[in-house]
Amino acid sequence: MAELTTLARPYAKAAFDAAQDQNAVDPWDQALAFVAQVAADQEVKKILANPGLTEQRKAELFVDCLEGEALPEGLKNFLLILAGNKRLALLPAVSELFRLHRADLERTVKLQVSTAFEMGAEEQQKLIDALSRKLERKVELESTEDRSLIGGVVVRTGDLVIDASVRGKLARMAKALGS
Repeated sequence: MAELTTLARPYAKAAFDAAQDQNAVDPWDQALAFVAQVAADQEVKKILANPGLTEQRKAELFVDCLEGEALPEGLKNFLLILAGNKRLALLPAVSELFRLHRADLERTVKLQVSTAFEMGAEEQQKLIDALSRKLERKVELESTEDRSLIGGVVVRTGDLVIDASVRGKLARMAKALGS
């Protein structure tokens, strides 16, 4: 996975720069998300691996999937470049990295929060406000319930994990006592 991300990074940056230049970040994001979903399909993966199809034809198949959609200017050329470099399989990673660039531009962050008990709207808002101040970004919260936490919360985004759960504290205490 890390290798795919490394290969996809320059393509995602180039797509994001093109989208910004055109003032069309949202249309590019939506179109890339769609073609990434298509590229992730098992049948499409078989087509992409087919040596009997030219790279040009593979790119045209993606463009055909978007038929009737308002394509952002340059997306077809972007797909042709990916195809020419035999990188169409990178589309899911390119889309994900594009979203990260967009979130950075918009100063937003999406957090997954696990709690031992269901949080009410007021508690969620307090958590959003506190995390917004700490991270200096607009926070989008996705909340799940995990009874095994016993109490507290675990906050995840990207590679950042804040474990303020009772289970986590007990595990750290057990490790400290065991050493």
